[in-house]
Amino acid sequence: MHELTTHERMTLVHDHKEPDRVPVTDWFWESTLVRWRSEGLPSGASPTSHFGLDNIVEIGIDTSPRFETVIIEDTDTYRIERDSWGITKRNFKPVSATFEHLDHIVKDRASWQVAKERMTPTPDRINWGSLEKNYRQWRKDGAWITAAPWYGYDVVNARMCNTETILFAMADDPDWVKDMCDHGCNLALALLDQLWDRGYTIDELMWFDDMAYRNGMLFSKDMWREIVMPYQKRTIDWAHAHGIKVQLHCCGRITALIPELIDLGLDALNPLEVKAGMNPMQIKKEYGRDLVLRGGFDIQNWLDPRRAEEDIRRVLPAMMKSGGYIFASDHSVADSVSLADYTRIVSLVKEIGRYS
Repeated sequence: MHELTTHERMTLVHDHKEPDRVPVTDWFWESTLVRWRSEGLPSGASPTSHFGLDNIVEIGIDTSPRFETVIIEDTDTYRIERDSWGITKRNFKPVSATFEHLDHIVKDRASWQVAKERMTPTPDRINWGSLEKNYRQWRKDGAWITAAPWYGYDVVNARMCNTETILFAMADDPDWVKDMCDHGCNLALALLDQLWDRGYTIDELMWFDDMAYRNGMLFSKDMWREIVMPYQKRTIDWAHAHGIKVQLHCCGRITALIPELIDLGLDALNPLEVKAGMNPMQIKKEYGRDLVLRGGFDIQNWLDPRRAEEDIRRVLPAMMKSGGYIFASDHSVADSVSLADYTRIVSLVKEIGRYS
């Protein structure tokens, strides 16, 4: 088979058909790119172009309350700032992990109301200049275009309040949490409508919604059905009404919720976090006919070239069978992975992941 464009390849993957090869993509820490540039990655090159990864473009949309951003302390090793979500956080330099949460503006219903009134679907929340400059070329190049707005439980939990506040509120004041989730979804879909109305179509809607940890879900299925499921269903329904695919990013051991997500119509799931107890080969066996799967390779194995190769040779043939699989790590590529090791991984995946 001739070399397909990313759009052609991803279309076949989502149709659960076998393309020319498995698509290859990932997310990379800032500190990883700093390391790789010291090891030979050209300063102006992106990982996509340098490694020949699939051309998957993510369009960002601002769904935050747009609180004033403030730099509180800036040193050679870390920065403390308050961001547009109202979170005061410490990030070490270069960014290499989840930020340290220090404080937050939204703490209760009253402070949420202040944030809510700031979250309106004004056109300036979309970078129209970037779209005008790049969109036609993306389409000409056969890119797969994804919109990835932030909203829902994960954002409310990690970027607007904190885990303890929200988990207690889900039990004591579920209507408040539901209002935050629903309003964020309303804002995101209204902005996506604006995108669509101006002729900028996308191929996939992906949203980030971590609902689990290494031992299972962070809350009960009853809470999911009451608070979380309604906006997730609206997300999926919006995507399908526009003829596009919808993918969920959910870290942790989300296995118990997969059948319900399939019933909602979810098309794709990532990152299949092995270190949290997800078994990608078992998930492929049970749900591979219904879900496109992305990820499922334990990043911890990538610290050792031998273990990385053994894992890829063992797992990839099962995951790629009959299509419906996108190669990536089980979250993102950490700065513990060298440029040489990642180069070998991509080369091996393209060799083993080719369909005859």
